[in-house]
Amino acid sequence: MDNIELICKLKKGDSKAYSFLVDTYHNALCSYAFQLTNDRDLAKDIVQNVFINIWRIRLKLKDDFAVKSYLYRSVYNEFLNQNRTLKSVVPLDKKYIDALSSVVEEEDEKSLEKLMALIRREIENLPPKCKRTFLLSRQDGLSNIEIAEYLNVSVKSVEAHITKAFTTLRKTVRGKAESVLFLLFGEKHTG
Repeated sequence: MDNIELICKLKKGDSKAYSFLVDTYHNALCSYAFQLTNDRDLAKDIVQNVFINIWRIRLKLKDDFAVKSYLYRSVYNEFLNQNRTLKSVVPLDKKYIDALSSVVEEEDEKSLEKLMALIRREIENLPPKCKRTFLLSRQDGLSNIEIAEYLNVSVKSVEAHITKAFTTLRKTVRGKAESVLFLLFGEKHTG
C-alpha cells in the first residue's frame, strides 16, 4: 500500500489501513521512543498516543501527507510533552516526600496529626488581618502584590502580616513550620 492509498483509506475510516499503519511502524517507533526515553513502558505509551492521535485527526490528513516523517516527529513531540510533565511532577513529589520525611523523622503519625492540628489552630488564632493575609498567601497562592491590591493595603503591610504569622507558627512547632505548612498547603504556598 503506497502513501496516498493509505491516507485515502485512513480518511474513510478503514480499520485494515489503520492496522497496516500500526503493523508497519509500531516496532520502529517503539525503538526510536526507547532511544529517547530509555524506558520501554514509556516508549510504548508514547507510540500508542501517537497512533491514537493519528486516528483522531485522520479526516484532516492531506492526500500528499508524509506518514513516516509525521509519525517520527509526533513521537519526538510526545516525548517532549511527557518529559515536560514528568519534570514538573517529580520535583514536587520529591519536595513533598522530603518535607514529610523531615517532620516524620522525629514524630510518629499521631504526633504529626497533632502538629498539623496545632498549626491549624494557631492559624485560626492569628489576628484577623494577619490570618486573612496569611491564608491568601499560603492557601490561595496569591503573591504579596496581589494580596496588597486585593486588600487595598501596602505590600509592606502584607509582608509584615506574613512575617508575624510565620514567627508565631515557628514558635508553636519548634522550627518545623515550613515542612508542616508545605504538607498543609503544598509547594506553591511555601516561602
